[in-house]
Amino acid sequence: MTGLDRRPAAATDATLPRGPLAGFAAGSLGMGVWVTVPGLLLLYFLTDVLAVGPWLAGLALLLPKIADVLLHPWVGHRADVEQTRRGDRRRLLLLGCALPVAFAALFAVPGGLTGAPAAAWVAVFFIAGNLLFAAYQVPYLSTPADLRIGYHERTRLMAFRMVVLTLGILVSGLLAPLLTGGDAATRGGYQRMGVVLAVGMLVAMLVGVAGIARLRGSAPASTASGHGGWRALRTALRDRQFRWLVAAYLAMSTTTHLVLAGVPYYAEYELRAPGLTTVLVAAFVAPALLVTPAWLVVARRVGKQRALLGAQGAFAVGSLVLAVGRPAGLPVLVAAVAVLGVAFAGMQLLPFSMLPDVIRAASEAGSTGAGTYTGVWTATEATGAALGPYAYALCLTVGGFVASTAGESPVQPDAALAAVRYGFGLLPAVAMLAALLLQRRYTLDATARATS
Repeated sequence: MTGLDRRPAAATDATLPRGPLAGFAAGSLGMGVWVTVPGLLLLYFLTDVLAVGPWLAGLALLLPKIADVLLHPWVGHRADVEQTRRGDRRRLLLLGCALPVAFAALFAVPGGLTGAPAAAWVAVFFIAGNLLFAAYQVPYLSTPADLRIGYHERTRLMAFRMVVLTLGILVSGLLAPLLTGGDAATRGGYQRMGVVLAVGMLVAMLVGVAGIARLRGSAPASTASGHGGWRALRTALRDRQFRWLVAAYLAMSTTTHLVLAGVPYYAEYELRAPGLTTVLVAAFVAPALLVTPAWLVVARRVGKQRALLGAQGAFAVGSLVLAVGRPAGLPVLVAAVAVLGVAFAGMQLLPFSMLPDVIRAASEAGSTGAGTYTGVWTATEATGAALGPYAYALCLTVGGFVASTAGESPVQPDAALAAVRYGFGLLPAVAMLAALLLQRRYTLDATARATS
């Protein structure tokens, strides 16, 4: 083997230093706020503070995401163009750092707006936020595929990211309801929450930009492939392994966001204790801080695919317990949410570390760059983030859920209470089973593991 042959192998086997890894992961703190807070509070904010009917509220959250199906792949193409021309994707990352402004505006609905006008306000700033989030997220998640590192090192890189992302989800998920005022939340409380969390987002995202620069300096980075635009998109969609991985992740993303949107309703109407929202969020998110290293070990031993199938199965079982509701007892229900949290950690770490495996296999076959693949991936994630709350809103609509403004407590019909419970438990179990069946069609993992 020649010296030229040995250099790529050495680069592929490189171990990334902890400092650059931590800097890269820091960007996920700010991203965690955007991923969590709108999904957790926005539907409830619309129906129970702004008097928006559940069907319209769900539509206001769904329609802005439709544009992401085209927007994210386009951002991915632009990220590849930046990588080819400039050697990095820094300009898009810096543009994305304006996301905190849109986040704060999202909850700053003027006092005179309720119903449809309030829904329109939220939809407009949700669209702006999604655009800015794409500008940051796509180049951010392209980083693992840009670096010449191996199968296990890509998992390690994403494990660092997952721990920090989980911390961002946990902190924002616990702080956001408290900053709004909890049970006595008002418009002013939501505005205060938006501003406070926006400041933290901005700091974390800027640190992430600097961290990515350090990481790229610690390992050789490849350049984007030659073609882009619609041709690149068609190439990505024709990739069989990518299609099955994306389809499974769409089902996973939809399910987890459905559960997140249902937490405030389940706490208030099923458990009859709105204050338990923070307890359920903590039970869902906190386990990831402890079990992410364990998922890393499991993935090393049995492979990412088998580990992910186990996580999906555990999530489905935990969801069925939640469908039982109050008769199961609060300790059992909290434990079931914790099981979902353990599974959620695996479903965040493993698919995101499998994505660069797919990109690397495609690049070796002469296919498109990392940005286009990542753009399709993040579009899928955004679609799931919209479909989840919308599916739960449809459940509430079918059950006849009565919307209200802050301070009102309308009597909900029995059908609405049943919709709250089954939408939070039974529907996620069915959706996660679909994800598991789709995931079984992905077959690249054994090859990627063997050649690492």
